[in-house]
Amino acid sequence: MSLVTLADVLQPALKNGHAVAGLVTLGWEEMRAYVRAAEAEGVPVILQAGPSCREHTPLPVLGKMFRHLAEEASVPVVAHLDHGYTHEDCQIAIESGFTSVMFDGSRKPLQQNIDETAAIAEMAHAAGVSCEGEIGFVGYSGGEQSSGTDPEEAAVFAKNSGVDAMAISVGNTHLQQDKDGPGLDEPRIRAIEAVTDIPLVIHGGSGVPVAQRTSLARSSAICKFNIGTELRMAFGHALRDAVNADPDRFDRVSILKETHDPVMTATRTVLQAFKGAA
Repeated sequence: MSLVTLADVLQPALKNGHAVAGLVTLGWEEMRAYVRAAEAEGVPVILQAGPSCREHTPLPVLGKMFRHLAEEASVPVVAHLDHGYTHEDCQIAIESGFTSVMFDGSRKPLQQNIDETAAIAEMAHAAGVSCEGEIGFVGYSGGEQSSGTDPEEAAVFAKNSGVDAMAISVGNTHLQQDKDGPGLDEPRIRAIEAVTDIPLVIHGGSGVPVAQRTSLARSSAICKFNIGTELRMAFGHALRDAVNADPDRFDRVSILKETHDPVMTATRTVLQAFKGAA
């Protein structure tokens, strides 16, 4: 199966009532497990390189890793830049073979966010690449507070930015480790849906109750949920178990191999929640 763009997987999701997981990667071990899980479930997958991943591994290397996995996969795979903060971030990703870029201008005034996002969307589309933008601000657990998306601003942003998908702030929070909160603000989601017609994206999906993920995937314009924290936790637990099982073992390859099955299993559970009704 060839590498595909974000629009290639989100438009069918919007039409047919399901969602696609944007899985945050930090290294080879989990990105490979993500693709194997998607193959086992028979669904597309979006591999995402966020800021912390890019600090560890350069974008040109990540592009080659993503593309290699996609070329070998039996399901569609999107190579996605998550939270690109500058025009240069997005340009380097496009030059490195990514098929989708997310420009995060959410901290900027509305018109500046629209103008900068539109310029990046134009650059991306000229290269055959999709573009995701963000309106409203999704905060961080224990850090910056969220600013909810205003439906009227969302309508203007969706119309004038040229994006293929729009991330919104509706009660979601980055880096949330539990799902015990009230979940997403569904009235705000419905208000945004009423004035826009593009796929919507939830960042900080790890904190969204699983039942609500499934309900919204099937019944709303939310077509992409970003999942990072809960899968990083699965990787961390598996790695800790592998290290502690034999204090004398030092070969990193043998240790890291033991993270594959637990991460793949956790990922399959995540992916199952986004499928459409049978």
